[in-house]
Amino acid sequence: MDLHTHAPRQGDADSYLFGRRQAWFAFAMTIGLMMVDYIDRQVIVSLFPHLKAAWGLSDKQLGALVSAVSVTVALGAVPIALVADRFSRVKSIVAMATVWSLASISCMFTRNYGQLLAARAVVGLGEAGYGSVGAALIASHFPARMRGALMAAFFSAASIGSVLGVLLGGVISAKFGWRAAFGIVGVPGLVLALLYLAVRDYRTVELTPRIEEATRSTRGTVGAIVGRLMRCRTLLWVCIAAPAQLILVSAIWAWLPSYLNREHGMAPEQAAMRAALVVLCGALGSVVWGAVADRAGRRRPAAKLRVTALVCVASAAVLALGFGASHIGIALTAQMQFALLALGGFLMTCSVGVVAAVVIDVVHPGIRATGASVLSLFQNLLGLAAGPFIAGLLSDAWTLQHALVAMPVFGLLAAWGFVVASRSYESDLKLVAETVQADLHSAPLGAARGVPA
Repeated sequence: MDLHTHAPRQGDADSYLFGRRQAWFAFAMTIGLMMVDYIDRQVIVSLFPHLKAAWGLSDKQLGALVSAVSVTVALGAVPIALVADRFSRVKSIVAMATVWSLASISCMFTRNYGQLLAARAVVGLGEAGYGSVGAALIASHFPARMRGALMAAFFSAASIGSVLGVLLGGVISAKFGWRAAFGIVGVPGLVLALLYLAVRDYRTVELTPRIEEATRSTRGTVGAIVGRLMRCRTLLWVCIAAPAQLILVSAIWAWLPSYLNREHGMAPEQAAMRAALVVLCGALGSVVWGAVADRAGRRRPAAKLRVTALVCVASAAVLALGFGASHIGIALTAQMQFALLALGGFLMTCSVGVVAAVVIDVVHPGIRATGASVLSLFQNLLGLAAGPFIAGLLSDAWTLQHALVAMPVFGLLAAWGFVVASRSYESDLKLVAETVQADLHSAPLGAARGVPA
C-alpha cells in the first residue's frame, strides 16, 4: 500500500495512476468486495418466507430488515467518506469489510426480531461509505474517458452480489436452515479484507490555499467541503432522481421472491432462483446502459442523462404492465409475465453507473469520495431503504401484487429529475475544470496536487 508517493502526471486525465496492472488489480479487488457487500445485504430476501413462518412477521417488519441496512449505510456514508478522503481509502475499506462481515455472521446467532434488526443495522454501518470510497479509488486509478463504463461495471457488481445473495440464501436455507445462510456468506468478506491491503492508494489531495483558513478545524473543513458540493446543481438534482429510481429497483429486488412464492405458489428456493434471474438481467443492464450513456455523451455530455431518463420511463412502463396486466384486461401466460419482468429488470438499473460517473465528474478531485458519499446518502436513505419498506406497507394495506403495480410511478419521478439535471451538467463540468486549473496555479511549488481531474 503506497499512500503518498508516485503522484500521477499533473493535469493528465487520460492516463493510469500507477499503470494498467495496478489499476486492474485495484478494480478486481474493489469489485469483489462490492459483490460480497450485496451478497450480505440481499441474502435475507430469500429468507422472508422462513422468517415469516418462524416468527410470524408482517410484510412491514420484513421490509424493515432490508431497509435497516440502507438507513445505517446512509447515516454513516458521509462521515466515513470524509475520513477516507483526508486519510486513507484502502485502510477505510479494509475496516469496513471486516465490520460488515462479522456483523453478517452474527445474524445467525440472533434469537428474536429485535436482535436480527439490530445486527442488520450493524451490517449497514460497516458497509457505509464503501460504494463511494471504492468508486473514488477506481476513478483515480483509471483514465477519465473510461469512468462511465467502469462505474457501471463496479456498481453492476451490486446486482451480481444481489443475485448470489438471493440464490445462496435460498439454496443454503433449504439444506442447512436460514441461520446458516448468514454465517456462510459472511466469511468471504473477511478473506478479501485481508487481501485488500495489497491495493495501492492514491495520495491525499490538498484542498488548496484558497480555503486554507476554513480548513484549519474539522468543522471548517466540513463546511468548506459541503459548500463546494451544494453549489453544484447537477449533484442536487441527481440526488433526487437516483434514489427515486432505486425505490423501484429495491422494491422489486426485495419482494419478487415473495411475490413468486405467494402468487405463483413456488417453493422459496425456486422463487429465489427465478427472482435471481431478474436481478441478473439488472446486472447486465447496468453495464449496457452505462456504455450506451457514455456513447451518447461523447459529443454532448448532457445526452447521457437524457438517455437515462428515457430508459427510466421505459422501465416503469414495462414493470407496470408485467405486474398489472390482468387489471387492464390483458391475459398473460406465466412465461410472458416473467419475460416482461426480466425485461423490466434489465431496464430499471439504467442509472446505476451513470449517476456515479456524473457525480465524480462534477465535484473537485480532492473531495470525490465525499461527493460520491452525498449521492450514496440519498440513494440509501431515500432509495434503497424506502423501496422495500414502502412496498411492505402497501402490501399490508392492499396486496403484494397491488403494491408492485404501484411502485413504477417512482421511475417516472426519476426520469423528470434526470432531465432537469441534464440542463446544468455541462456548465458544472466546465466550472470544475476551471476550478482545478485555478487550484493548480495557486498551489505552492511542491505541494501535493493529487489525482488528475
